Amino acid sequence: MQELPPFERNFLDKLREVIQQQMAHEQFGVSELAEEVGMSRSNLLRRVKKITGQSVSQFIREVRLEKAMELLKTGALNVSEVSEQVGFASASYFVKCFREQYGYPPGEVSKRMETVAHEVPPAPASGIRAPLLIVAGIFILLLVVFLLSRPDRENEILEEKSIAVLPFINDSSDSSNVYLINGLMESTLINLQKIADLRVISRTSTEKYRNSTKTIPEMAKELNVKYFVEGSGQKIGDRILLNIQLIEAATDKHLWARQYERNTSDIFKLQQEIAQNIAGEVQAIITPKEQAQIEKIPTDNLEAYDQFLKGRDLLVIGDDEKTMRSLPYFKKATELDPGFAHAYAALTVAYYYLDIFQADKKFAKEIHQSADKAMLNDPKLPESLIAKALTFMYDEDYSSVAPYLEKALEYNPNSTDVINLLSDLYANYTPNTAKYLEYALRGEQLAATSTDSMTRSFLYLHLSNALIQTGFVEEALYYVNKSIDYEKDNGFSNLLKAFVLYAKEKDMNRLKDRLIVEWKKDSSRLDILQEVGKVCYFMRDYEEAYYYYSIFLDMREQMKLDIYRYEHGKIAVVLEAMGKNKEAEALNKDFLDYMQQDQSIYKELSLAVYYAHQGDIQKALKQLRLFSEKENFQYWLILFDDDPQMDALNDVPEARKLWSIIEDRFWKQHQNIRSRLSDQGLLITD
Repeated sequence: MQELPPFERNFLDKLREVIQQQMAHEQFGVSELAEEVGMSRSNLLRRVKKITGQSVSQFIREVRLEKAMELLKTGALNVSEVSEQVGFASASYFVKCFREQYGYPPGEVSKRMETVAHEVPPAPASGIRAPLLIVAGIFILLLVVFLLSRPDRENEILEEKSIAVLPFINDSSDSSNVYLINGLMESTLINLQKIADLRVISRTSTEKYRNSTKTIPEMAKELNVKYFVEGSGQKIGDRILLNIQLIEAATDKHLWARQYERNTSDIFKLQQEIAQNIAGEVQAIITPKEQAQIEKIPTDNLEAYDQFLKGRDLLVIGDDEKTMRSLPYFKKATELDPGFAHAYAALTVAYYYLDIFQADKKFAKEIHQSADKAMLNDPKLPESLIAKALTFMYDEDYSSVAPYLEKALEYNPNSTDVINLLSDLYANYTPNTAKYLEYALRGEQLAATSTDSMTRSFLYLHLSNALIQTGFVEEALYYVNKSIDYEKDNGFSNLLKAFVLYAKEKDMNRLKDRLIVEWKKDSSRLDILQEVGKVCYFMRDYEEAYYYYSIFLDMREQMKLDIYRYEHGKIAVVLEAMGKNKEAEALNKDFLDYMQQDQSIYKELSLAVYYAHQGDIQKALKQLRLFSEKENFQYWLILFDDDPQMDALNDVPEARKLWSIIEDRFWKQHQNIRSRLSDQGLLITD
């Protein structure tokens, strides 16, 4: 095994020193360690993983257990006292972790020391035995190195405790019970996801197998999991009868099965028991914190919970009809239990997605009230924090969103939903390429441990988008291809790839052709439609741009959507060119109104574009000067720098000088990021 370089060895020594200083504090974890050593949580995770092959949590636990071994060897303290001194609140959990680390329980330390003392042989008379022992030790060490350095080791570890929970089957002829069986499946899934030692894929990835004829091994190959959980059940009066099976994916061998029969009043205990039994069968470690989360009762009112399950079974983002039908159930749940935080949070999500893209907003009051009640009743519930973040998104108060999402991520560090919301926030609403890249990289970490192909696809999509926005063309192409590899029909990834290839080739005709191909795959994609119009606009082919923009405007009006107002300036130029002056004037006015309210770093640039098109050169230059001081803006500004609205500034020396400053600032930022990521080994793509 190669010796660690001095700087890496010193880094680990520093971490050990900090952990030892906080040894007795049970709550001292990853976030606290990162703060103590002055690093971001994501950078600490990456660096420790790169050096040791361990997670930071595993590293902290190892340091605690090493100290425990030292204390036990002195014989001055019993197991419970040592457990407390090294930061384990639960003595039983300490015993379990110690046994996994050393192969025997802490109570045997003194006995084993006595055995070793009696069995130590006298020093060899010659120098032959010692070299043989050294050679044997080197052989064992090399074997360990080989096992630790095998390229597939990480995947093997992930597969070892990876689980997919298949949709449960309703055994009853009464279809009205389907929501309950689905609810038990969802709760089983959620409880398993709370266990960090397990890898549990999302419901969306397994839902496609509800009526599938594929075999377990076939599904296992697609999802890359070690185990499947199958379930079926029915409700008979006040009794729930549930059959659960654990299956080894590769062989389709049934490893464990159990039939549960409980009163409906015991539904929460049933959910807890199922998760704990499954975890036990695959030998997953459940920490005391995770145990407490699993055992947390969402409501004492069973009727309220029943209504919540009915609503949750209908809440499908993107399906307005089902989402609307979910509302009465969530409302009834909150009426039956005014302290039901989960139900208030679900109400917020439903109202938000029904309203957010609509031109005529209807649910502003309901969104705020339900989110506030979720926070009031459980401010530490990730769903409550997400709900509150959505209220600020709704109000376009984007600067207030991040703290709530970051706190939600703190309570659920493996939440790809929160990571994607943060990535989306910094990509689109408070554009900041550095922060976007930070959260995209954190998402990539989750993708590396996720067995959910759709989740991986979107996390790699975000990473590719973040990379291209900071000027990393080859790296962006690498990750967008990975995104498509995991989900070839991910239309957002194919859209991004078209732009990444343009950054590589600088060929607008090929970009337009690729976009049209994607639009024809799904003609309802307004995002692609307006991009085709925009590319034609940049090519100054206003007639073709008008064709696509006209379809876009008609569809947007028919659907009553309030989207892409920041593109109205470009559309207005096209309408003017086609003699549609009245319509162009209305769009230009709306563009100005929108940009004057803009909170992003692009406000001054957009106003400079507007004033340049209006012929007010001095106002345009004033805004351009302000923008030239900004940082963390997107590569698209450099790539698409020949905007027809700015033609009036082409012969203005100060404008050319300011744009040169803007470009230089971007590439300086790009180089700083490249140096930092290269040092951390994050730009390796092979």
